[in-house]
Amino acid sequence: MNETLTTEPSARHPRTEKARGGAFNARQLVTSLPDALRKLSPLQMWHNPVMFIVEVGAALTTLLAIAQPFLGGQVSGGTTTTVAFTWWIAVWLWLTVLFATLAEAVAEGRGKAQAASLRKTRTTTTANRVVDYRDDDPGAVHAPTTQVASADLKLGDVVVVTAGEPIPGDGDIVWGIASVDESAITGESAPVVRESGGDRSAVTGGTRVLSDRIVVRITSKPGETFVDRMIRLVEGASRQKTPNEIALNILLASLTIVFVVVILILGPVAGYADATPTVPVLVALLVCLIPTTIGALLSAIGIAGMDRLVQRNVLAMSGRAVEAAGDVNTLLLDKTGTITYGNRQASEFLPLSGVGDDELVDAAALASLSDPTPEGSSVVALATSLGRTPPASVPGDVVPFTAQTRMSGVDLADGTVIRKGAASAVVTWAGEDAAPPASVIAQLDQLVEGISQSGGTPLAVATRGTDGTTRILGVIHLKDVVKTGLVERFADLRRMGIRTVMVTGDNPLTAKAIAQEAGVDDFLAEATPEDKLALIRREQEGGSLVAMTGDGTNDAPALAQADVGVAMNTGTSAAKEAGNMVDLDSDPTKLIDIVSIGKQLLITRGALTTFSIANDVAKYFAIIPAMFVGVFPGLHVLNIMGLHSPSSAILSAVIFNAIIIVILIPLALRGVRYRPSSASQLLGRNLLLYGIGGIIAPFIGIKLIDLLIALIPGF
Repeated sequence: MNETLTTEPSARHPRTEKARGGAFNARQLVTSLPDALRKLSPLQMWHNPVMFIVEVGAALTTLLAIAQPFLGGQVSGGTTTTVAFTWWIAVWLWLTVLFATLAEAVAEGRGKAQAASLRKTRTTTTANRVVDYRDDDPGAVHAPTTQVASADLKLGDVVVVTAGEPIPGDGDIVWGIASVDESAITGESAPVVRESGGDRSAVTGGTRVLSDRIVVRITSKPGETFVDRMIRLVEGASRQKTPNEIALNILLASLTIVFVVVILILGPVAGYADATPTVPVLVALLVCLIPTTIGALLSAIGIAGMDRLVQRNVLAMSGRAVEAAGDVNTLLLDKTGTITYGNRQASEFLPLSGVGDDELVDAAALASLSDPTPEGSSVVALATSLGRTPPASVPGDVVPFTAQTRMSGVDLADGTVIRKGAASAVVTWAGEDAAPPASVIAQLDQLVEGISQSGGTPLAVATRGTDGTTRILGVIHLKDVVKTGLVERFADLRRMGIRTVMVTGDNPLTAKAIAQEAGVDDFLAEATPEDKLALIRREQEGGSLVAMTGDGTNDAPALAQADVGVAMNTGTSAAKEAGNMVDLDSDPTKLIDIVSIGKQLLITRGALTTFSIANDVAKYFAIIPAMFVGVFPGLHVLNIMGLHSPSSAILSAVIFNAIIIVILIPLALRGVRYRPSSASQLLGRNLLLYGIGGIIAPFIGIKLIDLLIALIPGF
């Protein structure tokens, strides 16, 4: 079905769901319980070898608990395995498996809630399909149209959409310009402009045209719209495992096999000492030996990583892309719109000798009052900030900017004329009656050259009085302003070992000035699409993983080549197809956040793996002495926790092994807090916090559980 989104105010936007699902709460455990129970099926569990072994052990122990009354009590190294003890072990093994499936179900449930909200808003709309579209009639003014359901649209069909109508499918505008409400996709209420022939020609099915009329060529097949992909991507169940995750799964499976062999050998070996452990005890030992904690949480960690991206309105086409973002060490950033605001802004007024500051500021503000450009507005704003408030309206006739004159200005009612523009144009205008003095020209040239070398743009200001006398007052310094806070963020990236490269079409002089101000490590000036592609390939050949953003068709080759290519949602279809992530907010600076989320995913996985392996140490001290203390009394010295009895020691370790999974679910979903630092610092922090902590926590937890079990008769 080529279904689309409605944009009715009553339809809950997925961001609402994201906001609600952003924090972990106990209700998520309850609502995810049915899914967790379904995941207990062996057909699903075998994909997770560690937990599959636990489930097999739980089933075997349950059968023994049922049969044990008919077999009599069993003795293991001095430990009597009662029916109650066997049932306790069986129950907690089943809970261990259930908690593992619950962790995955909770992680998937957050994504499914977002997908469900999208499905609720999908509807089949009516489209005005052009019967015979002709290139000589791009506006389809004379072409007949027919109404069809959006589900019947095919790749390459051309449709006409007018104000008030929803766009029936993903496509590119081939004619026209319109204001479009994209709140159903991005969550932003402000409409955006979409037009043909540029980098903002792509439109998404389900968004609504607010004004004007556009002609759209459909670029998606039925069932493959952007919305359909959004639904598939946010559903954790459809997430493919990343290479590193697969490798870790193989490692965990290998460790599990090793410990299974150890347990199978342990029985006969112990038999020589008349200390043959019973099956429930051996199963308990196996479950506590294998890395069940990370085995239970591994899938949830990966799903939660993609979910954190979705919460920031970024869709990753695969888990591989999220993981690659964590390993990125070269970041390519466009200058305009990413490092700078993209609009030149007035930063200072530089008067010539003999000209008062206020005189220059007032003249520049008057000449800019009717200038609709961001540069003109910034001149007025700067003048106001200096205490020179211009009048509410232009007190004269406005002279607009033209490419021929390269100036704009105002002719005041009292006969005074003010002009601002390119220095050479203003000098020519000022010299129409009499050439300005050489000293004035020399000083003006000095100011202009200084601004140009700093990467700024100089605008000269001149006036002509009622007596015909012309004076050049000074220069306005326009600069491409670096976004606030980027210097600090680039410093953080540098501490993370990530090299930043600014890519711009500016000349090398301007590019160097902006790069130094922003604090990036390198820059590529006068960049063409071929230059970007070549730069990425050079970095990759040197062993670097590269990330970049883009929105135009000319960015598509580089986005496809980059290890992490983030396409803007406002960009062309070609850019979105080439990238492996789509930023629905079209905020290029979000690339920095994406890298942080990727690193947080890797750190979380590493931290919990460290914790899982470390906390096995305490379990060994609890179970192994308990198994053989009756035959080898000397092993009692290993009972450093002072556990109540062999039975309570074994059961305490099994219970802790299950409970710790539930305790760590919020951390797996939220992620370990990431602080920009070097790899060695991160490793040291992991070993200190999750390594040592992973050893200490089980000693405390098992002891507390043992104290409670000691209160139960029979233990």
